[in-house]
Amino acid sequence: MITNEKIRLGIIGAGNIANVHITMFKQLPAEVDIVAITDSYNPLAQLRAAEYSIPKCYMTSEELIQDPDIDAVVICVPNQWHAPLAVQALRAGKHVLLEKPMAIDVPSAREIVKAQRETGKVLMIPHQMRWEWLPLQVKEQVDKGALGQIYNAKVGWFRRKGIPGWGTWFTKQEESGGGPLIDIGVHMLDLAFFFMGDVKPVSVYGATYAEFGPKRRGIGTWGTPNWNGSFNVEDLATAMIKMDNGSTLTIEVSWAVHMDTDSKQFVHLMGSDGGASIRGTQGKLLTETFERATEVELVTPANDEGGRIRLSRHFVECIRDGKEPTTPAMSGFTNNLILDAIYRSSQTGHEVILDWSL
Repeated sequence: MITNEKIRLGIIGAGNIANVHITMFKQLPAEVDIVAITDSYNPLAQLRAAEYSIPKCYMTSEELIQDPDIDAVVICVPNQWHAPLAVQALRAGKHVLLEKPMAIDVPSAREIVKAQRETGKVLMIPHQMRWEWLPLQVKEQVDKGALGQIYNAKVGWFRRKGIPGWGTWFTKQEESGGGPLIDIGVHMLDLAFFFMGDVKPVSVYGATYAEFGPKRRGIGTWGTPNWNGSFNVEDLATAMIKMDNGSTLTIEVSWAVHMDTDSKQFVHLMGSDGGASIRGTQGKLLTETFERATEVELVTPANDEGGRIRLSRHFVECIRDGKEPTTPAMSGFTNNLILDAIYRSSQTGHEVILDWSL
């Protein structure tokens, strides 16, 4: 817990998502000082340091993590390095904001959970979608009981033509852990459990497909392709997840698909007393009144500051107050457990029973 001084923050990784985090934390100058940055490509770290007046630019992540003047780190690197860096930072006494997915696979996720429990440091996964005004409004109604028991949920995100960085770490299973399922599907899993509350997934049945990437089709605008690289992940995934209370969740995500889609994420919650639907930045609550189907459009609050700044402030508050984040290590472990099970189910063709042992 830090009570008086500003939280001194170090940034590991200087790419696009790091730039987003730096921009957000710079909006909290009374609470945070960004004091150091590093990247495997040092000229990029130097560029960010100059751009944002960050005083220290380290050659390696290990140097940054061992800096005694740093209280917390933001880890913004390819998926395969999430667990090694998070564990190292936690054991060095740092609080950690760790980009999604928490880990590349379940064994790596277990190591992070163990390190967090042993050190007691804050570890938070920055799932920004749950901090946007629309999910927050829906969650408020869920918590009030307006939907009753949510017995089924359907979430997804169909990108029509959006494979990122073909041939880079994004499309290499050994570096990313998977394709759209682990990339954008993890966001949708987080949103689903945000709404469904205290439920425990027990089994998974799923399938994955790679119909675009191997043919170098469906290429998106995020990242720079490396045509000398490879593509060995999925470009579409679908699954059903069963919970311990009998409720179910289905998820469908793609980087590329031949279908009529607006490429926006969607959530459909089906409750005993009401429902909710989200598509992109539009949402509504649905119920039945006087034997008629009724619905209410949700409206953006005036002067909304944005989800990412709320997320950043929450991380700061957790460090200062010593409280658990809304997306702690176990939420990341849950997501990794489901992701691994979907991939395994696709390979075997069978339902996978989840193993919660740590």
